[in-house]
Amino acid sequence: MNRPHEAAHSPMHQQPDHLDPLAALRAATNDQHERLDSGLPLSGPAPDLNDYAAHLTMVRDWLAPLQPWLNSFPDGPQLVLPPVERLALIEADLNEPGMPPLRAPAPADTWPRDASAAYRWGVCYVIEGSQLGGKVLYGKLAGTLAPHPLRYLKGSDAGPGPRWRAFMLALKEHVKSKDEIADACEGACVAFESILKLSLDKK
Repeated sequence: MNRPHEAAHSPMHQQPDHLDPLAALRAATNDQHERLDSGLPLSGPAPDLNDYAAHLTMVRDWLAPLQPWLNSFPDGPQLVLPPVERLALIEADLNEPGMPPLRAPAPADTWPRDASAAYRWGVCYVIEGSQLGGKVLYGKLAGTLAPHPLRYLKGSDAGPGPRWRAFMLALKEHVKSKDEIADACEGACVAFESILKLSLDKK
């Protein structure tokens, strides 16, 4: 899913000792990020449409319970940035001619109904960061997997950069205290574990 930033080296779940939420999130999720990047269906030397379908199915099964969970709260990151119809892009790509038969959804994880806003900012850190490598993968795979349009990887014409910069600014504005940063790190780690579990299922 490609790194949002250079990783800092610090044990996962460590209590942050500073007030930089982005540095704390990088440190907390470093090991998980490395494990995920090396295990993605598209990480092989010559990905094909079957690998892309496995990747899309993994992300679909991860996002499907997350989006309604985030939308159920009256506050938090989902209100700060314009919504992105990621699941619709995934479904369109999965139903494109030439794709393998659709797989049944995996059992959905249950997300905490009483999660703090900071915890949810941590979850969204993983969701938003996961989009950064899409353009790179699109550039590598567009020719190989043509004529598939790779809608999900392509994303918007502007690319993920402007949205990611806006997200980082908003995160720093809403996650400030040590307790908030610790909650955000917990949410990010749980989000990574959720998709890591799905990535193992897709192997």
